Amino acid sequence: MSSEHIDFQGPNGQKLAGILELPSAQSPHAMALFAHCFSCSKDIAASRSIARELARQGIGVLRFDFTGLGQSEGDFSDTNFSTNLQDLEAAAIWLNENYGGPDLLVGHSLGGAAVIAVAGSLESVKAVATIGAPSDTGHVVHNFGAKLDEIQTEGKAEVLLAGRPFTIKKQFVDDVTEANVLDAAASLGLPLLIMHAPTDQTVGIENASKLFVTAKHPKSFVSLDTADHLLSRASDAIYAADVIANWAARYLPNESPGAKVAHTGGVHVAETQGGLYQNRVSIGRHRYLADEPVSVGGGDTGPGPYEYVGAGLGACTSMTLRMYANRKKWPLDSVAVTVNFSREQNPADPDGERIDTFLRLITIEGDLDETQRERLLEIADKCPVHRTLERKVAVKTQFA
Repeated sequence: MSSEHIDFQGPNGQKLAGILELPSAQSPHAMALFAHCFSCSKDIAASRSIARELARQGIGVLRFDFTGLGQSEGDFSDTNFSTNLQDLEAAAIWLNENYGGPDLLVGHSLGGAAVIAVAGSLESVKAVATIGAPSDTGHVVHNFGAKLDEIQTEGKAEVLLAGRPFTIKKQFVDDVTEANVLDAAASLGLPLLIMHAPTDQTVGIENASKLFVTAKHPKSFVSLDTADHLLSRASDAIYAADVIANWAARYLPNESPGAKVAHTGGVHVAETQGGLYQNRVSIGRHRYLADEPVSVGGGDTGPGPYEYVGAGLGACTSMTLRMYANRKKWPLDSVAVTVNFSREQNPADPDGERIDTFLRLITIEGDLDETQRERLLEIADKCPVHRTLERKVAVKTQFA
C-alpha cells in the first residue's frame, strides 16, 4: 500500500490534515472514511494499522485529524460532537470529489458514534463499522471527573486526557450530552457491524448490546476478545481490519476484498509499527505475524524468519510423506515433523565457517514394517523444500 499526506478544507475554512492509504498494486475497489477516537488522532496505532490493512485488501482509506487535533488547524476547545460530524462531512466531500465514495464508514470509540450519526447524510455510504463505540455520546463526560463541576460553573476547565491537557468548554458537554446515537442507529438503514471487547474498561460492553438491539437488520456483532479499548496490540487492530474487510465484501463495489490484496502474489511482508521487529505476513488470503524473541528486542508476537523457513520444510516433509504413502497404499496413520535451526561446526572442516543446520525429527504412526519406515525416511529427503535448501539458490532483489 501507499500513504499520501493530504489537506482539505474544514467546515469553517480551517485546514484539516489527513492520510490517504491506497493499494499499491491496483486501483481500490472501494473507499472508506475512518473516524478516530475522542481526543486521539489519525496517527494512533489502531487507526494506522486498520487503515493500512484495509488498503492491503483493496480498500482505500482516508483517516484524518478532527479540528484542533493532530496536524489539523483550529481550536479543540471550540469543537464538539456536532463539529466532528461536520468534519466528517467535509472529509467525505473531499474523498468523493477525488476518489469517489466513501462506500464504507469505520469509527473507533466516539468516532464510531460519529459515523453512525453522520451516515444518513452521506448518499454514497453502503455500510458502517464501529469499534468500541458508545451507545450514548454523553459517556465521554465521565473522562472529565471532578473537573465537570468546574466546567459547568466556570464555563470551561483544563482536563487531562491520556496524559495531555485539553480545554473543555460547557458547550462541548451540552452538545455531546444532547446527541442521540441510539436514534441514529435505529434509523440508519444501512448494514452495521459492531465490534467490541467484552473486557473494555473505557466503554463497557453494554454499549455494544444497546446498539445491536436498537439497530435494524442487517446487523452483526463481533467480539474483540481480550483487546483493550485502544486496540494497542497491532494483532488486534489487524484482526479488526480483516473482519471489517470480509464482512463488508457483500456490500461494497467489486466484492471479495480478501481476494484483492495489494500485492501481485507470493509472500508479502511489511512492518506493522506495532513493535521494533513485528511484521505482517500476507500469503494470498492468509495473515500472520512475524517477530523476534524478546531477548533480541522483539515482542515475540510471531515466529521468527528461520522458524518460518523451518515451518516450510516441516510442512513440505509431512505432505510429501502423505502423498507417497497414499500412492503406495501404505497404512500411514499420521505424520508429525519438528524442525529446529542451529549453526553447527563442520566436522570435516573444524576451522571453517559454521553450517546452517535444520534438524528434522519425524514421527510416523501406522502399521508399517521396517522397510516401509526406512523408505519414508529416504522420501523425506526428497521433499521439494528440502531439495531447494540443499542446492544452490539465487535470491534476486530489486525495488518494487
